[in-house]
Amino acid sequence: MSQAIFDKAKEILAEIQSAVPATKEDLEQYRIKFIGTKGSVKGLMGEIRNVDNERKREYGQLVNSIKQAAETKHTELLQQFEAQADATVEQIDMTAPGEPLELGARHPVSIVMNRIVEIFQRIGFVVAEEREIEDDWHNFTAMNTPEDHPARDMQDTFYLMNDPARLLRTHTSSVQARVMKNQQPPIRIIAPGRVYRNETISARSHCQFHQVEGLYIDENVSFADMKQTLYYYAREMYGDTRIRLRPSYFPFTEPSAEMDVYWGLKDEVDYRITKGTGWLEILGCGMVDPQVLANCGIDPEKYTGFAWGMGIERQAMLQYRISDIRYLFENDVRFLSQFKSAL
Repeated sequence: MSQAIFDKAKEILAEIQSAVPATKEDLEQYRIKFIGTKGSVKGLMGEIRNVDNERKREYGQLVNSIKQAAETKHTELLQQFEAQADATVEQIDMTAPGEPLELGARHPVSIVMNRIVEIFQRIGFVVAEEREIEDDWHNFTAMNTPEDHPARDMQDTFYLMNDPARLLRTHTSSVQARVMKNQQPPIRIIAPGRVYRNETISARSHCQFHQVEGLYIDENVSFADMKQTLYYYAREMYGDTRIRLRPSYFPFTEPSAEMDVYWGLKDEVDYRITKGTGWLEILGCGMVDPQVLANCGIDPEKYTGFAWGMGIERQAMLQYRISDIRYLFENDVRFLSQFKSAL
């Protein structure tokens, strides 16, 4: 009985020595057949219980040598195949046509925002950015909107559930408050960014949108300075146009105004978006309220300033005749690919 087991082991050793796997796949089959968990070598180890006691030591040494021979051969062939793969250089057909690289597109909101920022940077305004999760003081109180102020009803706010004193900013005026707290005049900044309001989403409004607000504070700043600055912007953005300022109300400016540009009445769309007047409101503005300056540690007896704010989505919709604001937030590639040629 023992001799038959020895003969079987020697046959498996001879089979291992004669095996010549030609590919990496063949080598894997070799591994499974001989040194896998159900391979021949594992089977030989199980036969030791059937070997005569006086020959068990001899049989164990033979099985160990068979296992070592199988594993050594597998390791050497595996290294050989891997070296061959590393040395193989893919042949490139230099005459084949190149694969076209599809160009991406800037989002229309980014296009318009970058254009607005660039216009104001030409006349000395610098970009200021701040956090989107704000505290109540910087978002409201510093801007002359205390807790019992009716102006808070103008903005529906997202408050954080675990911290009611913090909220998603409703305007980028909070950036102005932080700059005024940390910097003395002269101050000349623009604050672009995303803002949030708890509004019903429709074709004309959304719970998130973008603003660019501006602030200029120095000695002897007047309403005329503001008017000329915004007129410059309107002409750069909309071409040879006219503007008009209409009295309005904002809690952080006094006097306050809304600025319209003359859009024209060239077609039916113009009639619809301007309600038949040809005039289009694009921003709100005004002289910074002295109380706002005092709240932020700036002497209102020495300094004056003006501020303005405008929505980006509305101007993007006007520029590109987009009929629904929701298109700007849906990330539909078919919609966004239309702006590949835009700057």
